[in-house]
Amino acid sequence: MRPRSKTLTQQELEIMKVVWACEKATVRDVYEALLERRKVAYTTVMTMMKILEQKGFLKKTQGDRAYVYRPAQPQRQVVGAMVREFINRVFNGSAEPLLVHLVEEHHLSAKDLEEIARLRRKS
Repeated sequence: MRPRSKTLTQQELEIMKVVWACEKATVRDVYEALLERRKVAYTTVMTMMKILEQKGFLKKTQGDRAYVYRPAQPQRQVVGAMVREFINRVFNGSAEPLLVHLVEEHHLSAKDLEEIARLRRKS
């Protein structure tokens, strides 16, 4: 059996984005936010949030009438781990081919490249 991935699926990431934006949310809050974008079942959202709690991405506390979920990790940390995992899996741990791909395929402007260079010098 394959170990569970520490990165998020597309559905999980969509839910986490809602919770990060709200800072705390009930299943109903997330369900209503997702329903504005696409059709989704309430029970699906509830199940996915339970899975996210089990995976350590959400924490829950008992509210007045429902559980209130909060992010267990900051968005930057989770997204950073997902990017590192992607770079390791696709580019054998080297970010350079990813940057070359972005420059060539997405036609980054000179301004974009200058900003990347500025950020690189800063770190």
